[in-house]
Parts: sequence; C-alpha cells; structure tokens
Amino acid sequence: MYQNTNQKISASKKQRGATLISMMFVGGAIVFVALVAMKVFPAYQEYFSVKTVIRAMNKESLSTMSKKEIMNSFDRRADIGYVSVIHGSDLTIGKNSAGETVVSAEYQVVKPLFGNVSVLLDFAISSDAK
Repeated sequence: MYQNTNQKISASKKQRGATLISMMFVGGAIVFVALVAMKVFPAYQEYFSVKTVIRAMNKESLSTMSKKEIMNSFDRRADIGYVSVIHGSDLTIGKNSAGETVVSAEYQVVKPLFGNVSVLLDFAISSDAK
C-alpha cells in the first residue's frame, strides 16, 4: 500500500500543465496578431473598394472615353465608395495588345503599428486582370 502511494505521487509529478508565463506568452502573441489585423484590415477593405470601382468602370465602354473622362468617372465612383487613398489622377491608362483600354493603379499604404514600427502594404489593380 505504501508503494502504491509513491507511484501515484511520482505519476502526478510527471504531469505538467501550462505555466502562467506560457499563458502570458500565448496571450501576448494573440494580442499582437489582433493589433496587426486591426491596423491592416481597413487598408485591405479600401483595396477591395478600389478593385470594385475599377471593375465597374471596366463594364463601361472605356474605349470610347477620354483619359479625363475615365479619371472623372473613377473619382465619382471612388467618392461613393469612400475611397480616399487614390484618385483619378493617380491611375495609369493605356492600351493592351488587343487595343482595349486598360486602367491600372499601383499604390502603397503605410500603417503605424506602435512606436516607430510600421507596416508597408503594396497594392496593384488592373482592369485587364481577370
């Protein structure tokens, strides 16, 4: 009987759980990931708005519009879609190999995280992409 009690004690000593320090480390990692996600999400939301505006413009006949009309059309649609990171004057308007008008935009967004640490996001959108 005495031997059986020692076996139970040694078996319980072998079992280890999560310590307070490991739980704090996991909690800190979760908070860091949540902070980055909350800072970066609005930039991606605006990117998808710009992408929607350019796709909607692509459904129009861009080939019959002048560059100024395309820029004004983008500005009107971007204003409705709450797009503030890019304007019609920032668009690149050209022709593809088939002679169709292609509207594209490339821009960067810098989001400060904390202190002097920031994240840089590069975005590229084209009406030619499927």
